[in-house]
Amino acid sequence: MLLEIRHVTQYHYDDDVRESVMELWMQPQKGSHQRLVSFELDLDPPAQLFSYADPFGNAVYHFDVPQPHDRLTIQARSAIETQPPPALPEALDMGEWDRLRGEFVRGENFDFLYPHGFAVPTPALEAFIDEHQLDRLKARDPLTAVRALSQVIYQAFAYDPDATDADSSIDVALAARGGVCQDFAHIMIAICRSWGIPARYVSGYLFTDRSGGDRSDPDATHAWVEVFLPSVRWVGLDPTNNIATGERHVACAIGRDYADVPPSRGVYKGEADSQLAVGVSVRRARAAVTEPEFMRAAQTTASRDGRRRGPIGGLSYDQQQQQQQ
Repeated sequence: MLLEIRHVTQYHYDDDVRESVMELWMQPQKGSHQRLVSFELDLDPPAQLFSYADPFGNAVYHFDVPQPHDRLTIQARSAIETQPPPALPEALDMGEWDRLRGEFVRGENFDFLYPHGFAVPTPALEAFIDEHQLDRLKARDPLTAVRALSQVIYQAFAYDPDATDADSSIDVALAARGGVCQDFAHIMIAICRSWGIPARYVSGYLFTDRSGGDRSDPDATHAWVEVFLPSVRWVGLDPTNNIATGERHVACAIGRDYADVPPSRGVYKGEADSQLAVGVSVRRARAAVTEPEFMRAAQTTASRDGRRRGPIGGLSYDQQQQQQQ
């Protein structure tokens, strides 16, 4: 499947800010199931782009806008060719649990085996596990268990973009019994790691099929989970839509949780308040969307941008990042 992706992020400030520094995790990965055809970044105000590979091998772009400005626009355009992953078996043998406990597997996947950031055990999570008797799933083979876990999360939570923010802990989604892909991924990751199954957070995009039952927002970035099973390696599961990942999923970055790989993250210096607008278009390759049509799809958030304020040299310091839905 050949897909065109356009991702526009706009930060609006109610007064000039002195400087903005940003990092971006927006470039689709190059892998065996997806081929990066092209990737472009446009910035307004213009700035010099730099790049590096983070500890997980993700492509990260960063830049600095050192002059006063009241708006920052980041536009990423990608073309990506995807292929369906190989078919998985219906189940694995029970010896897979023993293989997961092997020293090589645990050493190779150390970062994805232990609690971190948003994906941590809490009393509310333990109550959810007990309520749904999830530990009983360990009586099945690991592949069957994680598939069943994805289905439980899908059925137990409503898709509700108003229930959580970009920096919400999993307890917020657990209390509301609702949230977005970011929350469902963190909950699933925390449970899988408690079972001894390496699990990682995947940030990217989904070519949404609402007629086919997808409930995630087609105008936003997406997130899902990959678990490591020695016999089949990394397996992608999308608990938001209760599906295995396939050619409609485009991976941009992997990490321990959302905090490792937000689509954009930055700080600015100034006394202004900010407003974030995000628009995402994922479609089969064809004529480009016009600017007015595209930006009408943008979702605007005034206070759900995960910012933190504090004094630095007499100036305010704001951290901004967008929620994955």
